[in-house]
Amino acid sequence: MAKLRGLVLVGVLGAVLFTASPAFAEPVRVQNAVTVAVVHAPAALVPVQTQPPGPVLDPAQTDKANSQKTKNKLIAGVVAVALLAIVIWGRRIRSKKAKSS
Repeated sequence: MAKLRGLVLVGVLGAVLFTASPAFAEPVRVQNAVTVAVVHAPAALVPVQTQPPGPVLDPAQTDKANSQKTKNKLIAGVVAVALLAIVIWGRRIRSKKAKSS
């Protein structure tokens, strides 16, 4: 029973550490005075943007990708639980064999 308790403790600790969000560090700011000279380019050299900058995201594709990611996480979770159950079951059988010998 003590082994099972330790295994459950390690599993819970691993799950907490795996799902914990990383710490956000704020960069150190150095107070320096910077002067920048801005020179305007002639209008002929500046390209005209016809589309907004950055990628255009389709909400339907985003929802589909999120649902697929959720499905993959659920499958991985079920596989992890199944493997944990197999390990616990094997240890239980091994301990019963050791007691009977």
